[in-house]
Amino acid sequence: MKPRLFAALLGAAIACTPFAAHAHRAWMVPSATVLSGEDVWISIDAAASNTLFFADHNPLRLDNLVVHAPDGAQATPQNLLRGRYRCTFDIELAQSGTYRIVNATRGANARYMLNGEEQRWRGQLSELQAALPSGATDVRVSENFNRVETFVTRGAPTEIQPVNEGLELAPITHPNDLVTEEAARFRFLLDGQPAANLEVTLAPGGQRYRNDTGEFTVTTDAQGIATVNWPSAGMWWINASVRDLPSDTAGATRSANYSGVLEVLP
Repeated sequence: MKPRLFAALLGAAIACTPFAAHAHRAWMVPSATVLSGEDVWISIDAAASNTLFFADHNPLRLDNLVVHAPDGAQATPQNLLRGRYRCTFDIELAQSGTYRIVNATRGANARYMLNGEEQRWRGQLSELQAALPSGATDVRVSENFNRVETFVTRGAPTEIQPVNEGLELAPITHPNDLVTEEAARFRFLLDGQPAANLEVTLAPGGQRYRNDTGEFTVTTDAQGIATVNWPSAGMWWINASVRDLPSDTAGATRSANYSGVLEVLP
C-alpha cells in the first residue's frame, strides 16, 4: 500500500452520525453503585443481550477490561467467570472515591481485491500497511472504537478524567449522583473534542416486564452536552454512536460506539 494512500486513510474526518440500532446491546451492571464502610466489594454482570440487563444472548468478551481506581491506578478484577450467557467478576473497593470500570476495544477491518477476488483483513490499523499484499486494489478500511463502562463510588465521589480517545462520556453531573427529580448533564467527547448534534439513547432496565420499553433520545448541543431528565429510578443504559463520512481519496471510514450503565435513585 502506498504511503500517500495510507496517510489518507488515517486522515479520514469524523462526522457525528448515529448508527442504526443493534439488537444486541452490551452492558456491565454492578450490584451497587454507591457504597460506604469497610471491606467493600461489588459484583458485576457483563453481557450482550436482546433485552437490557437480562442475559439471553452472549457473555461480554472482557479481554480489555480495565478498572480505574480513584487514584488513577488500576485495580484487579477478581473471581472472573465466563458463563454461557454472561460473565461475572468482583472488585474490592479498597480506596474511597469513584471507580471507572471499562471494557474498550479498538481495531480495523479492511476489504480489498487481489487477483480478481475480494479479500478481508482484521487487526490494528497500525499493522495494515505491512499486512496488505503487493497488488491489492480497491482497499476499503473501517476503524472501530467500542467502549462499554460503568461507575461505582465508595464514600464521596471523585472527579472522572477523560481519556480523549474514541467516543466517551465526560460527566458534568457525577454518574453516581443521579436522582429522578434533578436533570443530569453529560458531555460527550470524540477523541477529546465535543461531539455536537449527537443522538443519545436512554433505556431503562426491566424491559422484559413491560410492553413499553421506556426508551427515549436526547441530542447534544454545540458543546457536546446532553441534558437528561430521568422519568424513573433504576438502572439505565446510555448509548451513542458516531460514524465518519467516506474519505474523498481512499474511502476509509471510522466508527465509535459508547455504552454505559448508570443508576438513578428516587
